[in-house]
Amino acid sequence: MLVLNEAETRAALPWSDLIEALRTMFRDGCEMPVRHHHDVEVPGEDAATLLLMPAWQPGSYIGVKMVSVFPGNSGRNLPAIHGSYLLSSGKTGQLLAIIDGAELTARRTAAASALAADYLAVKDARRMLMVGAGRLSQNLIEAHASVRPISEVTIWARDARKAEMTAAQLNLPGISVSVATDIEAAARQADIISCATLSSEPLIRGDWLKDGAHLDLVGAFKPSMRESDDRAVERATLFVDTRDGALTEGGDLVQPLRAGIIAAGSVRADLAELTGGRHAGRTTPSEITLFKSVGAALEDLAGAVLAFERSRRG
Repeated sequence: MLVLNEAETRAALPWSDLIEALRTMFRDGCEMPVRHHHDVEVPGEDAATLLLMPAWQPGSYIGVKMVSVFPGNSGRNLPAIHGSYLLSSGKTGQLLAIIDGAELTARRTAAASALAADYLAVKDARRMLMVGAGRLSQNLIEAHASVRPISEVTIWARDARKAEMTAAQLNLPGISVSVATDIEAAARQADIISCATLSSEPLIRGDWLKDGAHLDLVGAFKPSMRESDDRAVERATLFVDTRDGALTEGGDLVQPLRAGIIAAGSVRADLAELTGGRHAGRTTPSEITLFKSVGAALEDLAGAVLAFERSRRG
């Protein structure tokens, strides 16, 4: 049985290969039951979240991920996300690999956003604003830079020190990295805005989005959470990773849906439709696009299979 730690998982999932693995998995599909989503009480702190996400390809691979999200870990200098992925044979049920779930989650999440940006961001996107400075931020920057000619990255976070730390950790040749103190000014200039926070209130306003902007919303994975306002969803053409997930879990769409500001039919396409060629994605250079993701088990399965097969080949 193969066991991959955090560093080994990262090495087994280079961006180009991972993005293509996701493209193939979204296009071809797999069996993906509704994931289990449970609130877990943490005395004296915000509740944690337990996620159980199964998926399989008949006769090929079976996988399940167990992830916990503890918001209070930010005060302990610990990652908010912990998890493990179990990959088994789809023919025999034999356990093949245990893969670091947090690293798999971080990389497949960023790769899904980059995959969406490959269809939705303007081809010459050069300026990126990263909202949030947690574990996902560096991955999202690197992943987007692998599909678009990013030359300037600005990072904004409520805690400027965390933004400065993330900026210092980035080593991307040919890309300048800075820290923003004015989120509105940075947003108004950005070709791509990626948000990965645990915010319950909008951080990005729709009126800040310039023509041709692409807004990538990764955080706010509960209906009570939000990273964008109603104006953003009104102005943008809407896309999601999966309709079932984004329209029932992600507050950025759930809240305006409940308020009657948008309808379920307002979502133009999901990643299966984009990768399958059933929707072209961006249609004009001036179009504002919005991609909302909440994660899908097929993304984990695609990443786990890639990591297993690459590691097995040596």
